[in-house]
Amino acid sequence: MHVYAFSMAANVLLSFFPFLIVMVSICRHVLGWAAAESTIFLALETYFPGELGLFIQRNLKATVAERGAFQLLPVLLLLFTANGIFEPLEVALNRAWGITKNRSYFRNQLISLGLIFMVGSLILISLMLTAFNQEIWLRTASPAEQVSRWMNVMFYRMAAVPISMVVLFLIYWLLPNGKIPARRLIPVSILVGGTLEVLKYATTLLWPIIRAKLNAEYGPFYYSVTIVLWSFVASLIVLMGADWAARETGQTTPAAELEKLH
Repeated sequence: MHVYAFSMAANVLLSFFPFLIVMVSICRHVLGWAAAESTIFLALETYFPGELGLFIQRNLKATVAERGAFQLLPVLLLLFTANGIFEPLEVALNRAWGITKNRSYFRNQLISLGLIFMVGSLILISLMLTAFNQEIWLRTASPAEQVSRWMNVMFYRMAAVPISMVVLFLIYWLLPNGKIPARRLIPVSILVGGTLEVLKYATTLLWPIIRAKLNAEYGPFYYSVTIVLWSFVASLIVLMGADWAARETGQTTPAAELEKLH
């Protein structure tokens, strides 16, 4: 799990920003919806507090503005870059479920692109629901900016949690190179999604301590280290959920079967 989780975390570092570029470009240049675009930056604030969140938002706005109008080919290339996390994740899930044969690189990329589109669509739905709520609230409620912002944050969190659980279910179900019992994955997806939400709040609560420690140890690299460490812990939680589901179903890895023979 340690090896797979670090591989996934490294791919998150490489794919996270390109995926954000695609999402903001779609909201700005395709949908033309400023409220949905602002919800992306609101989500970044909830996951990355303080200076790190501001750093990502500032550079994301500058990058999207520099790229200009929406272009299909660069966006497809960015999506191809963003699906790198699914290759080590597939191998890890296959290992958890005792599947000895991994997909070929080409087939993995096809499945990964499909998952990227599904995940991106679900995230867009979450953003659109939050944007609708923001527009309705601004029209019908008090125009006080602080109240409106608080309501927007609460609605985003309410919409994001179930959608993240659906995303986890799709990954657990579709990514392994074998038939996985869908019924068993439902409670696991709910538990892992809830645990990741707790991790997010814990990170926000402990952020001043984490920032001081990482800044002292890594200096100018602490932004990248923060993303890698957060992704590593989140990846461990996702993999532990898959391992728990496989054990509860009664499926063991070939390695475990060999140990029983000895």
